[in-house]
Parts: sequence; structure tokens; C-alpha cells
Amino acid sequence: MEETLLSVEQVAERLGLHVRTVRNYVRDGKLPAVRIGKQYRIAQTDLDAFTGRAVPAPPRETVRRQRHTDVSSIVEIDAVSPETAHRLTTVLIAAAGTHDEGPRLRIDTVYDEERGRMKVVVLGGLADTARLLDYIEGILES
Repeated sequence: MEETLLSVEQVAERLGLHVRTVRNYVRDGKLPAVRIGKQYRIAQTDLDAFTGRAVPAPPRETVRRQRHTDVSSIVEIDAVSPETAHRLTTVLIAAAGTHDEGPRLRIDTVYDEERGRMKVVVLGGLADTARLLDYIEGILES
């Protein structure tokens, strides 16, 4: 089966948008595209998915199941100084932005200065989450 590729101009015309708007969608990652030379090409199926049209499911024999694992972790830490809480937050957010593979990590931190208590919520893949938990342990033990 051959995939239909559309130019940015064709997509802009079909959607009634300016060409720059479509290019911005591509650059922001909102609309998947392939760069061929100096131009982008958008697959018809990607355009259909972007606009909310139903995308036909691939035939059963071509569907390959890939194992995907996610971790949701909540770490509660007592007796944490504001400086340590700030350091932990900075290190974790920086580490989340530099991970290489898998799903994007999401980290939220909450610090209750009155109680000296901190909560760290981590959502992501197994290896990246384990690495972040090691960082937490290392900072708290130092």
C-alpha cells in the first residue's frame, strides 16, 4: 500500500490555513511530517489524525504489539529543608529534560515549608524512573 504525501501548501489549502501556520504545526511537532530536501511532506494518514478524521486500522496481520511499561511513583519525604527541596526539584527537572529514550518523563514536586515535607510525583518509563529515584536517594544521603 502506497502512502499519499502532501506538500505544506496542499495541506494549508485543504485546511484553509496559511502556509506559515502549517509549517509552525510541523515545527512544533503537532503535525508529523517528513523533510525531503528543503520541503516538508505530510502523510495523508497523519493529516487525517491531526484533523480528527477516523484513521483506518491496519490489517490484523501487520499489527505488531510492542510492550510498553509506565511507572507512577509518589515519593514522600519528611524533614526536608527548603534548600534541599529546591535542589531536589532542580536536579529532577533537569534530569527529566535530558532522558534519551521512551516516553517523556513528567515530574511534579510539592513542598510544605511549614511541615518540612515534600512530595515528588514521577510518571514515566521504568529505567528513567529508577534513575530519578536514585538521584533522590543520592541527594537525600549527601
